[in-house]
Formats: sequence, C-alpha cells, structure tokens
Amino acid sequence: MAKSNQSVQAIRGMHDILPEQSSRWQYAEKAIKGVLANYGYLEIRLPIVEKTELFKRSIGEVTDIVEKEMYTFDDRNDDSLTLRPEGTAGCLRACLEHGLLHNQIHRLWYYGPMFRHERPQKGRYRQFYQFGVETYGLAGPDIDAELIFLTDRMWKRLGIRHKVRLELNTLGTTEERLVYREKLVEYFKQHIELLDEDSRRRLETNPLRILDSKNRDLKQLIQNAPELMECMGTDSLSHFEMLTQTLDDLGIEYKLNSRLVRGLDYYGKTVFEWITDDLGSQGTICAGGRYDGLVEQLGGKANHAIGFAMGMERLLLLIEQLENVAIEQAVDVYMIRVGMEAEKEGMRLAEKIRDEICGIKLLVNCGNGSFKSQFKKADKSGAEYALILGDDEVSRGEVSLKPLRSGKEQKNMTQNEAIQLLTESQNRK
Repeated sequence: MAKSNQSVQAIRGMHDILPEQSSRWQYAEKAIKGVLANYGYLEIRLPIVEKTELFKRSIGEVTDIVEKEMYTFDDRNDDSLTLRPEGTAGCLRACLEHGLLHNQIHRLWYYGPMFRHERPQKGRYRQFYQFGVETYGLAGPDIDAELIFLTDRMWKRLGIRHKVRLELNTLGTTEERLVYREKLVEYFKQHIELLDEDSRRRLETNPLRILDSKNRDLKQLIQNAPELMECMGTDSLSHFEMLTQTLDDLGIEYKLNSRLVRGLDYYGKTVFEWITDDLGSQGTICAGGRYDGLVEQLGGKANHAIGFAMGMERLLLLIEQLENVAIEQAVDVYMIRVGMEAEKEGMRLAEKIRDEICGIKLLVNCGNGSFKSQFKKADKSGAEYALILGDDEVSRGEVSLKPLRSGKEQKNMTQNEAIQLLTESQNRK
C-alpha cells in the first residue's frame, strides 16, 4: 500500500484543547466544582459507553438524538453499544444497578465528554464536554429551586451572571401531557398545510417537540396553539406556583415560557433553561428539569428525580468575552541554571522547594541554553519569579530571585531566604 504524505487530521466535530486553552477550562471547572461542593453534591464517575437499549428506553426511540445523532456500533460480541449522548440515563442506570435509590436521597454530579453526530458549529461539537447534576428521592419544588439557586451561583462565581437569563416552564404529569397531546394534534392537523416536513413527522411521533421548532415561519402558528397549563390539575399547578414563589422570594429573575418543552421524552413538571444572547443561535448554556417517570421506565421503583446539564464549550465562549478573568498562571517560578554545578544543584533545590511549598508551580529549564535564552523562556512562561542559579551562586550557597511582573529589583539571597519569600508569595494567592 502506498504511503500518503498527508498528515492525519482530527475527526470532523472533534476538537483539541491546547495547553494555552486549558487554563480557562481549569478555571471554569474549579469554579463549578467549588459551587457543587458548597451545596453538598458528590461526584459519580460513569462509563463513556453504554448499551444502546439504555438510551432508546430513556431518551425515546423517536427523538432526534436516537434517530439521527447517536454513535452506535456492534462490538465483537454483537452487542449494540453507544457512546453516551447525554449523562442522565447512565447516572440513573448506575444508581439502580448499585442499589442507591432504595429509601435514599442523593445529590450527584458528573463531568466528561458526550457524543452526538450533529452539524458542527460555533460552541457545538460532536464530542463535547458536560457537567451534569442529578438528584434523587426529593419530590417537592424546593429541590427544583435549589438547582436554580446553584446554577445562579455558578454564573456569579464565573462572572457571567449578567450575560444569561432564566426561562421556566412546567410540563405537568404524563397523564396531563397525554390529554394535551390530543388537543395539540387536533390543532396542528387543522393547519397541516402550514407545517414543515420535520413538524409533520413530529406530529405522528412527538407533537410537543413542534413547540420547540426553530422555523420562524411557524412562529405565529405555534403561538396560537393550545396551552399545556389548560390541561393541568391542582397538584402540578401548585408545585409550579410554589417554585416560582420561592424564586421570587430570593430575587431570582425568570421568564415564563410555555413553549419550553426540552428535547428529551422523559421530562415532566419543572423544566428550565439558562440562555444567553451572546452566542448567536446556540444560546442555551444550561438546561434541565424533573424526570420522575424515568426511574420506573428503566426498571426501578417509582421515585423522584431532577437534574440539569451544562455544555462547557459554550460556557467557555462566554468566559472568553470577559476582561480581567482571574486565570491561574501556569508557572509560578522559572528556574534558570547556568553551569555544570548549577545544573546539578538546581535539580536538588527544585525538589526541596516543591517539598516545602505546597502547590507551587516550579518549572526548571532543561536542555542547557545561554542565560539570555533561558531568561526569555522564563518571561514567556508567565512566571512571577525567575530563580537564577549559576556556578558562582552554588559556591556561595546563594540564589538570585528576579520578580518578572512587578518591576522590582533582582536580589541575591540564601536558598532558605528564597524559599521563605516564595512561601509568603504563595500564601498571598
């Protein structure tokens, strides 16, 4: 076989996160994990691959995700497997498999890549990263409110609260949606000549999804459709009223959106989305809702569940628009070594500094190089200090410490004095 001279490229819709980008990811991840810890949520780690049946049973066989977007394949045992397109089904599967839902309450989170074969566009990839949060065993609207408070606090922690808004709706119970479904089908059939091809298909499979159509030509038709709340009973309306009252009491602004239905079949009662106008058509950065019926659907006993997921790529696009974001520097100290004795002593000293100063990021120049070239590397690294060691300094038991960002003078000092100064600098962070 002839060899190709073309280099191998990443798969379309898959993207690399390069070192200069990673610091922003780490900044966002740290902030989000910090808020989750504030609320007492615990991490669960889940497989990337699940049985295809899990997603057909949970998401719904007639959804766009299952019909068009999943990465599904047969393994060597002829089992149908799928790269996870979302995390809720896998999280619930794990909880049922390990007996976590029997008379227990859980607040869980997970993080990692998801996979959907859809058209790549700004902030949306075929491999994308999500934080997911799921709670089990809590029936009241107070946990619905807690998830909204939690996400509101995340936006504040990340400095993007002014860039997002909350939209809210209730889908009622399964029985109420069935009644509504009949009314909706009857209404759209009266105007079937106005529906596009996608909406006509949904009319036979999942008519509520027509309400979520992005086709502007259908906007007026959808606005005139029957309202779901007209089909709801006292319990569903009371649940939603208590939720909105709690949000009002704590000053959380929101917009009621009766056409917000979410894209997955398992949602009921509360659904919500956090939306931004700064990312074009891909405005939803976080979405979720209540899915009490899914537990039984996957073989468990009746239980209560609500959660949300947020896409990291779109979140990072928002964060990149901010000025003066406090991103942690990749390097605190860059060690310059010139001379044979300095090279040997520098390695010993570097380990001593790492032993004594918890969390310090110390980069040692390797591969020789002149003092001038090493100093350029130190400056380019973004380090706060250059720690300079030559053979003369080794013979005197000293080092030179040069502040790279403050304009202060370079100073000679003992190794212990340098360690003390760097410790104080680290403690101020």
